Amino acid sequence: MDNFCLYCEIPVKEPVTWRGLFYSEPQFLCAECQKGLQRIEGQRCSHCSRSLEQLPEELKKGEVCRDCFRWEEDPDWQGILQQNTSFFEYNDFLKDYLARYKYRGDYRLAKAFGPQLANHLKPLQYDHIIPIPLSEERHYERGFNQSAALLEEAQVTPSELLSRSHSEKQSKKSRRDRLQQKQIFSLTSANLTGQSILLFDDIYTTGTTLRQAAKLLKEAGAETVTSLTLARG
Repeated sequence: MDNFCLYCEIPVKEPVTWRGLFYSEPQFLCAECQKGLQRIEGQRCSHCSRSLEQLPEELKKGEVCRDCFRWEEDPDWQGILQQNTSFFEYNDFLKDYLARYKYRGDYRLAKAFGPQLANHLKPLQYDHIIPIPLSEERHYERGFNQSAALLEEAQVTPSELLSRSHSEKQSKKSRRDRLQQKQIFSLTSANLTGQSILLFDDIYTTGTTLRQAAKLLKEAGAETVTSLTLARG
């Protein structure tokens, strides 16, 4: 039986196996598009999941990348975000895939990540999983929150504990500007004493957005804040 690749729309043939006679996991992408999703493998930064094998030596500090070393060296940010885990490299294929998903409204592309997210989240222990919210302006432009939609495809109910004010994209700012930026998030629930929080977003780029959210959650009493992202930029 054939279905069609969500990305390139060519027919995808379901493999015929003994297991498939009793259980069949849907194939959302063809083999070629699956190859475009480059998993982060081998040695990676213990804080942000960045591949250390691809980094020049001057950008490493032991088991962490230089960016994370600088974050943890700053007393205002040390220990705020315990760890980020990312699945894929933010390569050209995934950039185009996520741009089509987020900015051109191809909502169904989220389905390709649902099973993997569900399998990864199943054994994890946390009190709340919080998708990074969009500002009202961005939500109106796109029509949906891309991070919340990905969690819904994984059959996970997110906690909407954060709201976000409108601001310029972090990637357009210098590191100094990002560090000095005022808090862009606010809490809808003020008491998280002793709780374990998992933040979720589609891409980890500079780490500023996740850390700002984590800082607010820690100030509200959260014991630990970690994050999970599809891609490490």
